[in-house]
Amino acid sequence: MPAALLADVAVSISELKKSPSAALDAARGRPVAILNHNTPTYYAVPAALYERMLEAIDDATLNRLCDERAEEPRIPVTLDDL
Repeated sequence: MPAALLADVAVSISELKKSPSAALDAARGRPVAILNHNTPTYYAVPAALYERMLEAIDDATLNRLCDERAEEPRIPVTLDDL
């Protein structure tokens, strides 16, 4: 069954083993698909991009939570009450 390739750069596991730095540097900061028998098995993502992905997931989770709670009754509070 064919799998979608979700990266612009792909390397085989053999290429990655020979020279990991060269394989990942070729992507110039973009994700790299790691192929096993021409099927994407892993994706290597630069640390900065991974951090942005986690922040985006957190933001989406918080947005969903806010949307779910938007219709809940509001309770007035003053700073002195806290």
